[in-house]
Amino acid sequence: MKPCLIVLAVLCVSSAFAQSRFDQWDENKDGKVSREEIPAQIRKSFDRVDRDKDGFISREEDGAFRTGGAKGKGGPSSESITVLPDMDYAGTENPRQALDLYLPKGHGKDSEALPLLVFIHGGGWAKGDKGGGGRQVTRFVESGNYAGASIGYRLTDEAPWPTQIHDCKAAIRWLRANAAEYGIDPDRIAVWGTSAGGHLVAMLGVSGDVPELEGEVGLHLDETSEVTCVVNFFGPSELLTMNDNPSKIDHNAQTSPESKLVGGTLQENPDIARNASPISWVSAEDEPSLIVHGTKDELVPYPQSVNFEKALEAVGVPTILLTVEGGGHGAGFGPSVNEAVAEFLNHHLRGEAISLDDKTVAAGE
Repeated sequence: MKPCLIVLAVLCVSSAFAQSRFDQWDENKDGKVSREEIPAQIRKSFDRVDRDKDGFISREEDGAFRTGGAKGKGGPSSESITVLPDMDYAGTENPRQALDLYLPKGHGKDSEALPLLVFIHGGGWAKGDKGGGGRQVTRFVESGNYAGASIGYRLTDEAPWPTQIHDCKAAIRWLRANAAEYGIDPDRIAVWGTSAGGHLVAMLGVSGDVPELEGEVGLHLDETSEVTCVVNFFGPSELLTMNDNPSKIDHNAQTSPESKLVGGTLQENPDIARNASPISWVSAEDEPSLIVHGTKDELVPYPQSVNFEKALEAVGVPTILLTVEGGGHGAGFGPSVNEAVAEFLNHHLRGEAISLDDKTVAAGE
């Protein structure tokens, strides 16, 4: 290849999501780009650009990447973390029903048991994978104070609801059953998810005492799928009201992510939609939650989190809503959000003091 062409190729990769290319690849003009919509030769950059790990690249993430915002967002360092990938939690050899485990280097069954932070990816229940979860739990595992895991689950092209929550619960049961082997404390498990993953962790937080949502996936049905606390980033909470507020998506349409989740249009399948809505299962026994949501989210309306917090607080569940004023669908989340997540987890999993309360921060703050 000629030198000038080599330079051009490098420039194309480093600016893979330049504005003109973004518009070109965004064929349905919904303001986001999926992994499948970009050329195969540059898909390796996708996970670095998709900062909120919801399975799509937004314009804000595109801009952050092109201005250097994605620097330093790489995966776990092999020098400080041991990665155990593709662990089959269901016994099916289905690659979607697997999890990745992240442990501090040298940590094992003879070590002091660590609390576990489990990440569940987004992507409208139809896209995304567990690969990006390691980036989210890395800073906690690198501290030596946490173990981490990232869960995969079957997507809606394979099976509709309640398959997704059955898989997530099976993964939690597997982690609890194997906790001693990996030096994990089975009584200190937090779950964290974004978008569709936020919905699934919210469901885990409210359905630990709901037998009909347990499913029969995996070999550890005698274990509980209960968790200690929940970090919910902009997850849908009430599917039937998704269209009550402005959104780029017609959530009631046959092709919407929510309709695909329930196996038909939301309004024609209200019982399944309510079954798949975390707000339907709220009770006083639910787990403490930190909810983070941007006021300018154009995919999952901000009131979804406002109403969910109200429902949880009404029955006495400790809940914190961190509002990102001007924040989009995972865009504009600054250092204050990272600090809040750390404080919340350290309190509920490590017994440290907490000063968090409902508050609003500016995008990027």
